[in-house]
Amino acid sequence: MKVTVSIFHKILAAMLLVALVPLSAIWYVDYRTANNYTTTAIQQQLAELSDRTVTQVNDWVGMNLKALNQNAALADMVSMDPKRQNPILRTMLNEYSWSYLVFTIGPDGINIGRSDDKEPIDYSDRVYFKQVMEGKTMGSQVVISKTTNKPALILSAPIYFTDTAGTRQVTGVIAMGMSIAELSARITNLRIGKTGFAFLLDENGKVVAHQKEEYADTSADFSQHPAYAGRPASGRKELVYDDAGRKVIAYAQATAQGWTMVTQQDYDEAYGPVRSAALRGLVILAVTIVLVTL
Repeated sequence: MKVTVSIFHKILAAMLLVALVPLSAIWYVDYRTANNYTTTAIQQQLAELSDRTVTQVNDWVGMNLKALNQNAALADMVSMDPKRQNPILRTMLNEYSWSYLVFTIGPDGINIGRSDDKEPIDYSDRVYFKQVMEGKTMGSQVVISKTTNKPALILSAPIYFTDTAGTRQVTGVIAMGMSIAELSARITNLRIGKTGFAFLLDENGKVVAHQKEEYADTSADFSQHPAYAGRPASGRKELVYDDAGRKVIAYAQATAQGWTMVTQQDYDEAYGPVRSAALRGLVILAVTIVLVTL
C-alpha cells in the first residue's frame, strides 16, 4: 500500500517541528539548570551539616579530654591512692552530668579509684586502657559498660609521674564513662527535610550515635555499611548508596578521633524538585503536541 504524503502532513510536521524544537531546548536547559542548582544545594546542606556535627563531636570530646588531663595532673590523682583520688572523681562525676562513672586504672589494668565507691574491676582487656598505656594521649572505646551493662563511650587519658630528674612516665589511667544517649541527642537533633539525618560510627564501625534508638542502645555493628566501607581516611567524601531499599545521597567525614560522621538524605526527597520540574516540562510538551495537531 502506497503512503501518500499530502500538504496537510507536511504542514503538520513543519508546525510540530517549529513548535517542539525550541520548547524541547528550553525544557532541556531548564532541566539541566534545576538539576545543577539542586545538586549544589544538596551538597551544601549535607556538607554544612557534616561540618557542624563533626565540630560538635570534636569540641565535646576535647572538652572531656581537657577535664581528664587537668585532674590527672593533680597531686592527689598522681598518688594513685584511692582515698585521695575518690573525692576528686566524685566531684568530676557531679560536674559532668552526662557521665555515669569516673575512675582510675593502675598499670596492671586493675581499677584503683572510682566515683561510685564500688569494688575494683579488671579493665586490662579494654582498648581505651591499652591505648594510653601504649603511649597515646587519649584512649576511646564504645563498649558494653561493666558497671551499667549498657552501651557507653569511654574516654581515657594518662596519669603521669615525674621523678626528680624530670623524667615523665605513665603511672596510671584516668577514664570517664558516658552514656551514648547524651551524644546521640546532640547529633540526631540536626535534620535536613523529612529524611535527612546524621549518625556517628567509631573506628571499628560501631554505632556511637544514631536517630534509631535500637542502633544506639546496642552499639550496632555498621562495619559493613556502605558509608563506613566508603569512608575517607581524612576530610569529607560524597557517597550514593542503597540503605534498607532506599537510595540515599550522603557525606562521610572523619572526626579528629578517627570516627566517621555520616550525614544522609533520601535521594527521592533530595531530587524531588528536579523531577517535578522535568514532569511539568514534559506535560507542556505533550499539550503543545496536541494543540498543534488539532
